[in-house]
Amino acid sequence: MIPPGSTLGLLGGGQLGRMFAIAARRMGYRVYTFEPSAESPAGQISDLEFNAPYNDAALLRKFASGCDVITFEFENIPVEVLHQISTTTPIYPDAGVLYICQNREREKNFLREHHFPHAPYAVVRSSSDLERAWQEIGFPCVLKTADFGYDGKGQRKFTGPADAAEVWNSFNMPAAVLEGWVDYTSELSVVCARTREGHVQAFPVSENIHTHHILDFSIVPARIPEPVQQRAVELAASVADSLKVVGLLAVELFLTTDGRLVVNELAPRPHNSGHYTFDACVTSQFEQQLRAVCGLPLGSPQLLSPVVMVNILGDAWKNGEPAFDRLLQDPLVKLHLYGKADPKPGRKMGHFCVLGKDADECYRRAIFLKEKLLA
Repeated sequence: MIPPGSTLGLLGGGQLGRMFAIAARRMGYRVYTFEPSAESPAGQISDLEFNAPYNDAALLRKFASGCDVITFEFENIPVEVLHQISTTTPIYPDAGVLYICQNREREKNFLREHHFPHAPYAVVRSSSDLERAWQEIGFPCVLKTADFGYDGKGQRKFTGPADAAEVWNSFNMPAAVLEGWVDYTSELSVVCARTREGHVQAFPVSENIHTHHILDFSIVPARIPEPVQQRAVELAASVADSLKVVGLLAVELFLTTDGRLVVNELAPRPHNSGHYTFDACVTSQFEQQLRAVCGLPLGSPQLLSPVVMVNILGDAWKNGEPAFDRLLQDPLVKLHLYGKADPKPGRKMGHFCVLGKDADECYRRAIFLKEKLLA
């Protein structure tokens, strides 16, 4: 066990790390953040922020030497960094989990090898591979880069054949995955925590609504039948167990038009759709991450109130500083801003949560409040 008063290391300084650090400070831990950019959201409230590229071996050693355990808040960290750090300081989830989840080809292969439901796919490494994959998978389909994709970046949907050479050259990546299109009624996610002893706790299922490939609303409880919610939780917990994650795993799912659950993507860290847990659950996903990596007993993921989480993007600053008082006129709204200085369109600058008596009522208020904020 790594008790309160110890120092937790965090690779990555974004908003997920910021909220992890808030949970850590509340429980009496010190936090060191390693992040290439200075004054990061997590670094602003850390005890120390180390700023250098992830391949700066000397500074990484200095960072790790002051930590009792290390975790991370996003996947795009060279896996060699985890191998290097783990020789002196424990890191969770381990390098093997990161290696699988940071690459779509390896992630899809993992799902197939462990017989988890997933979309049909083919690996593409050339224009000729792409032509063969179109014939194998059929249309419609989605071509996704194997590495570094998020919020819809590095993706292109096809409803029919195209010029394979032009498409492949435009991707400018060594590998991609062509996935068959999934006809779905809902996009869902489940965040699970797993301890070193294999104990798994799952948070309630989130129903997610995206706009332009970026998460817009997360609705909890998800407006799907209870048996489907239970199946989603069981499926996510089984994936976490098969990966042997220590820490958090977010499992994104499709609920298909014929009632099946299909795994879309995995993220071995806190997840945007789990932000609601900070305000609406006994234990937040960030505190649960801390508990898991420190060897503490997991907290209760019980939902205390129906809730809808709404992302606030840089677009809200188009006419200057947003009128946040319009949100806070509702006494059941909780506002979270991430301390980012540059509100670019599409950039996640914060979020707010709307609590209430049921999910539909929360969603109606969330839509109304978002419109007021953007007016």
